[in-house]
Amino acid sequence: MNNLPINLALVGATGVVGAKIIKLLEKKSFPLANFIPLGHSTVGNSISLNSEDYIVQSLESFEPTSVDLIIFAAGSAVADTYARAFVKAGAYVIDLSSHFRYQDDVPLVIPEINGYLLDQLEKPSLIANPNCSTAQLLMALKPIHDELNIELMNVATYQAVSGTGKAALEELHNQTYFQDSPQLPSVYPKQIAFNVIPQCDVFLDNDFTKEEMKLTWETHKILDPKIFVQATCVRVPVFNGHSEAVFFKVSHKSSRDHIISILNNAEGIKVIDNPQKLEYPTPVEHANDTEDVFVGRIRVQELAGDTWVSLWIVADNVYGKGAALNAVQIAERLFNSNKF
Repeated sequence: MNNLPINLALVGATGVVGAKIIKLLEKKSFPLANFIPLGHSTVGNSISLNSEDYIVQSLESFEPTSVDLIIFAAGSAVADTYARAFVKAGAYVIDLSSHFRYQDDVPLVIPEINGYLLDQLEKPSLIANPNCSTAQLLMALKPIHDELNIELMNVATYQAVSGTGKAALEELHNQTYFQDSPQLPSVYPKQIAFNVIPQCDVFLDNDFTKEEMKLTWETHKILDPKIFVQATCVRVPVFNGHSEAVFFKVSHKSSRDHIISILNNAEGIKVIDNPQKLEYPTPVEHANDTEDVFVGRIRVQELAGDTWVSLWIVADNVYGKGAALNAVQIAERLFNSNKF
């Protein structure tokens, strides 16, 4: 193993997330010997990376032994068909879909929280990227949990349509700007423009949606299985940037200044919180090709003898920790651990 530039393939290179992964690979000068964009209907299209053009190749005929690392940004069905076979052929695989996240033999990784799992890998493996809402949530909660021990939390998400893909972005655009002949809902069950929809993903037997349960399952797998989690996930007419209102009880007394100090010293977190100046994070201002997780509206209350903390969390769910950035950081950690 020797830190030479690697051969990387990207499945879904022309998609919303794929384009952001390419942008981050360029920005971070990721050490590439060769880059192979892969797709289905986009085969033959041209992709630019580091001022070089690459032609999208067929995923069906791709030979995985030609690369060291493959990033899947193409959904669960595609990952299910190819990911494990590509690992068996000798490549590391990072999958951004939800398909493998809850399987015991697949590490679910946020590098700042449990990146040590990547260091422990001894052979080509499949690695899952967490849900967009989970990633930004746990980035803010991890340093607080380390000091104060979070016992239970309630989270309400306000999720942008970019998390659903290109068709959802187009649906919001058309419903917003073509009101004389608005597009009927097709991506979402109800009109998204000028509306909020208290449903992300499908409903499960317990009356929670799958997106809501992802926050529980992934918090338990990544951070701590003892934390009780209750979530409500809402789709809002925002093009990009997820927001979350989080309320949680901690085991130890704290203060607003203490929470701010913890967050200010945490990697990947930026505090924007000055109520007197109306300063707090919003998607329009802070979730536009940004890497940080932004936290504001920090409050600490003593309720019935318990200490409760309230946070408002905003992050770019496509470019940032929710998808592309986390995947590229996993790739960087693998490279720096001499896995190739």
